[in-house]
Amino acid sequence: MDKVIHPIEPVFDENSKILILGSFPSVKSREYGFFYGHPQNRFWRVIADICDAGVPKNNDEKRQLLLNNGIAVWDVIYSCEIEGSADSTIRNAVPTDIGRILETASIHQIFTNGKKADELYNKYQKSSAGKEAVCLPSTSPANAAWTYNKLLTKWKSEIEDYIK
Repeated sequence: MDKVIHPIEPVFDENSKILILGSFPSVKSREYGFFYGHPQNRFWRVIADICDAGVPKNNDEKRQLLLNNGIAVWDVIYSCEIEGSADSTIRNAVPTDIGRILETASIHQIFTNGKKADELYNKYQKSSAGKEAVCLPSTSPANAAWTYNKLLTKWKSEIEDYIK
Protein backbone atom coordinates (compact mmCIF):
# COMPACT_ATOMS: atom_id res chain seq x y z
CA MET A 1 0.00 0.00 0.00
CA ASP A 2 1.21 3.46 -0.89
CA LYS A 3 0.75 6.47 1.33
CA VAL A 4 -1.75 8.86 -0.24
CA ILE A 5 -2.12 12.54 0.67
CA HIS A 6 -5.51 14.22 0.42
CA PRO A 7 -5.43 16.32 -2.76
CA ILE A 8 -8.64 18.34 -2.29
CA GLU A 9 -9.01 21.56 -0.31
CA PRO A 10 -12.01 21.84 2.03
CA VAL A 11 -15.05 23.82 0.91
CA PHE A 12 -16.23 26.36 3.48
CA ASP A 13 -16.60 30.05 4.18
CA GLU A 14 -17.70 32.26 7.08
CA ASN A 15 -21.38 31.50 6.30
CA SER A 16 -21.05 27.71 6.61
CA LYS A 17 -23.44 26.37 9.26
CA ILE A 18 -22.87 22.63 8.96
CA LEU A 19 -19.79 20.55 8.25
CA ILE A 20 -20.13 17.23 6.41
CA LEU A 21 -17.10 14.99 6.80
CA GLY A 22 -16.30 11.98 4.67
CA SER A 23 -13.50 9.58 5.46
CA PHE A 24 -10.97 9.95 2.61
CA PRO A 25 -11.50 10.68 -1.10
CA SER A 26 -12.06 7.71 -3.39
CA VAL A 27 -9.81 7.03 -6.34
CA LYS A 28 -12.44 8.64 -8.61
CA SER A 29 -12.67 11.73 -6.39
CA ARG A 30 -8.88 12.05 -6.37
CA GLU A 31 -8.84 11.75 -10.18
CA TYR A 32 -11.73 14.19 -10.52
CA GLY A 33 -10.20 16.65 -8.05
CA PHE A 34 -13.34 17.12 -5.97
CA PHE A 35 -15.46 15.46 -3.31
CA TYR A 36 -17.79 12.59 -4.18
CA GLY A 37 -16.52 12.28 -7.74
CA HIS A 38 -17.70 8.72 -8.38
CA PRO A 39 -20.66 8.99 -10.78
CA GLN A 40 -22.69 6.50 -8.71
CA ASN A 41 -22.16 8.36 -5.41
CA ARG A 42 -25.49 9.85 -4.41
CA PHE A 43 -24.09 12.79 -2.41
CA TRP A 44 -24.68 15.52 -5.01
CA ARG A 45 -28.17 14.34 -5.87
CA VAL A 46 -29.11 14.21 -2.17
CA ILE A 47 -27.74 17.68 -1.44
CA ALA A 48 -29.36 19.15 -4.57
CA ASP A 49 -32.74 17.63 -3.65
CA ILE A 50 -32.55 18.92 -0.06
CA CYS A 51 -31.62 22.40 -1.32
CA ASP A 52 -34.28 22.39 -4.08
CA ALA A 53 -31.57 22.88 -6.68
CA GLY A 54 -30.48 21.16 -9.86
CA VAL A 55 -27.77 18.52 -9.58
CA PRO A 56 -24.46 20.34 -10.13
CA LYS A 57 -22.54 19.31 -13.23
CA ASN A 58 -19.00 20.52 -12.51
CA ASN A 59 -16.75 21.37 -9.57
CA ASP A 60 -17.59 25.08 -9.63
CA GLU A 61 -21.32 24.35 -9.51
CA LYS A 62 -20.77 21.86 -6.68
CA ARG A 63 -18.75 24.39 -4.69
CA GLN A 64 -21.44 27.05 -5.22
CA LEU A 65 -24.26 24.69 -4.22
CA LEU A 66 -22.47 24.01 -0.93
CA LEU A 67 -21.53 27.61 -0.17
CA ASN A 68 -24.94 29.00 -1.17
CA ASN A 69 -26.55 26.68 1.37
CA GLY A 70 -24.14 27.05 4.30
CA ILE A 71 -22.58 23.63 3.86
CA ALA A 72 -18.90 22.96 4.49
CA VAL A 73 -17.37 19.70 3.22
CA TRP A 74 -14.10 17.99 3.97
CA ASP A 75 -12.78 14.63 5.08
CA VAL A 76 -11.50 13.29 8.39
CA ILE A 77 -8.24 11.86 7.01
CA TYR A 78 -5.45 13.96 5.48
CA SER A 79 -3.12 11.10 4.59
CA CYS A 80 -3.13 7.34 4.93
CA GLU A 81 -2.23 4.06 3.35
CA ILE A 82 -5.23 2.75 1.44
CA GLU A 83 -5.99 0.10 -1.17
CA GLY A 84 -8.05 1.67 -3.94
CA SER A 85 -11.09 3.34 -2.39
CA ALA A 86 -11.80 0.81 0.36
CA ASP A 87 -12.22 2.58 3.73
CA SER A 88 -11.71 -0.78 5.42
CA THR A 89 -8.07 -0.77 4.27
CA ILE A 90 -7.15 2.64 5.74
CA ARG A 91 -3.95 2.34 7.79
CA ASN A 92 -1.57 4.82 9.43
CA ALA A 93 -4.08 7.65 9.17
CA VAL A 94 -3.18 11.27 9.80
CA PRO A 95 -6.26 13.44 10.45
CA THR A 96 -7.10 16.71 8.73
CA ASP A 97 -7.09 19.95 10.69
CA ILE A 98 -10.77 20.87 10.90
CA GLY A 99 -9.85 23.63 13.33
CA ARG A 100 -9.48 26.14 10.51
CA ILE A 101 -13.07 25.50 9.44
CA LEU A 102 -14.36 25.74 13.01
CA GLU A 103 -12.44 29.00 13.56
CA THR A 104 -13.73 30.61 10.34
CA ALA A 105 -17.35 29.46 10.25
CA SER A 106 -20.06 29.22 12.86
CA ILE A 107 -20.60 25.48 12.51
CA HIS A 108 -23.79 24.48 14.33
CA GLN A 109 -23.50 20.75 13.60
CA ILE A 110 -20.99 18.27 12.25
CA PHE A 111 -22.25 15.33 10.21
CA THR A 112 -20.28 12.30 9.11
CA ASN A 113 -21.03 10.60 5.80
CA GLY A 114 -21.03 6.95 6.80
CA LYS A 115 -19.89 4.79 9.69
CA LYS A 116 -16.18 4.81 8.82
CA ALA A 117 -16.07 8.61 8.72
CA ASP A 118 -17.90 8.67 12.05
CA GLU A 119 -15.51 6.16 13.61
CA LEU A 120 -12.48 8.13 12.39
CA TYR A 121 -13.96 11.47 13.53
CA ASN A 122 -14.59 10.10 17.01
CA LYS A 123 -11.07 8.67 17.16
CA TYR A 124 -9.11 11.63 15.81
CA GLN A 125 -11.09 14.87 15.97
CA LYS A 126 -14.01 14.84 18.37
CA SER A 127 -12.00 15.88 21.42
CA SER A 128 -10.28 18.80 19.69
CA ALA A 129 -13.45 19.89 17.87
CA GLY A 130 -15.49 19.70 21.06
CA LYS A 131 -18.57 18.68 19.08
CA GLU A 132 -20.55 15.50 18.72
CA ALA A 133 -21.10 14.41 15.13
CA VAL A 134 -24.32 12.99 13.74
CA CYS A 135 -23.62 9.90 11.65
CA LEU A 136 -25.59 9.84 8.41
CA PRO A 137 -25.84 6.78 6.17
CA SER A 138 -23.14 6.74 3.52
CA THR A 139 -24.01 8.09 0.08
CA SER A 140 -21.50 5.66 -1.44
CA PRO A 141 -22.77 3.24 -4.08
CA ALA A 142 -21.35 0.49 -1.84
CA ASN A 143 -24.14 1.28 0.65
CA ALA A 144 -26.76 -0.51 -1.43
CA ALA A 145 -28.89 -1.31 1.63
CA TRP A 146 -30.09 2.31 1.56
CA THR A 147 -32.33 3.09 -1.42
CA TYR A 148 -32.13 6.62 -2.77
CA ASN A 149 -35.49 7.64 -1.27
CA LYS A 150 -34.62 6.21 2.15
CA LEU A 151 -31.23 7.95 2.05
CA LEU A 152 -32.75 11.28 1.01
CA THR A 153 -35.41 11.11 3.72
CA LYS A 154 -32.82 10.47 6.44
CA TRP A 155 -30.36 13.14 5.26
CA LYS A 156 -33.14 15.69 4.79
CA SER A 157 -34.58 15.07 8.27
CA GLU A 158 -31.16 15.69 9.82
CA ILE A 159 -29.79 18.66 7.89
CA GLU A 160 -32.58 20.71 6.34
CA ASP A 161 -33.29 22.76 9.49
CA TYR A 162 -29.70 24.00 9.47
CA ILE A 163 -29.68 25.15 5.86
CA LYS A 164 -33.16 26.62 5.36
